[in-house]
Amino acid sequence: MRLELFKIGPFTIYSYGLMIAIGVIAAFILGMHRARKRGLDPDQLFNMGLVGVIGGIIGARLLYYITVLPDIIKDPSILWDFSEGFVVYGGLILGILAPLLYTRIKKIPFWQYLEVAIPSIPLAQGFGRIGCFLAGCCYGKGTDCWIGVTFPENSLAVSGTPLIPTQLISSAGDFLIAAFLLFWGRKRRDRGQMTGLYLSLYAIGRFVIEFFRADYRGWVGPLSTSQFISIFMLIAGIGLIVISRKLGPGVIAEANTEEENSETEEK
Repeated sequence: MRLELFKIGPFTIYSYGLMIAIGVIAAFILGMHRARKRGLDPDQLFNMGLVGVIGGIIGARLLYYITVLPDIIKDPSILWDFSEGFVVYGGLILGILAPLLYTRIKKIPFWQYLEVAIPSIPLAQGFGRIGCFLAGCCYGKGTDCWIGVTFPENSLAVSGTPLIPTQLISSAGDFLIAAFLLFWGRKRRDRGQMTGLYLSLYAIGRFVIEFFRADYRGWVGPLSTSQFISIFMLIAGIGLIVISRKLGPGVIAEANTEEENSETEEK
């Protein structure tokens, strides 16, 4: 639970940034390994991942700005304060849309590569949540339960009182989702199923954990911003699963076939 881990000369190594870096590296290693096993180009997956990471960072920051817009109007300095201020759902949305744009430009099969990369997303998120715990952000409500964690004064969490470690609970959930997807995906599935399954599982977990968090995240009526988005994410996930199961290869696979044919003709 240290915001700053150590210093190397003039450089400060922050716990959150380090865990994000570890998560991204682990995600790339897993994704490229799966791409090779499925006969896909690992370099293209790397490029998609890089575009996704950049899009994810931008998306996470933009959604944070939206949730704290009244505060930004009062204090514009929030715009360039990067000590905190990222919303995972924004990163998830642009982190998928940016690679979609990349595949359209490069004319490579989006769904095929996305399904290979999907387990890497919760893996990276799991490491990221450990970073949240070390930094103290995304903290939970006060508790008298034995699981309560008391954060030091220099962390981003409320100090001096035991809090529910929602960061570690989220991290464990993310790792479990990644493990389940890897196990479930050992057999080839209709394209879109793994993506739909991930969206559904993450949306359910995120909706539930939000009840135990105490940091400000913006509100839409009685729901937090993330709970509100979770509803639509769950609908989208279930929709993908239903479509892919009903149609088999269906529309999703046909779209990929057209992309693959186009790529072959160009070669």
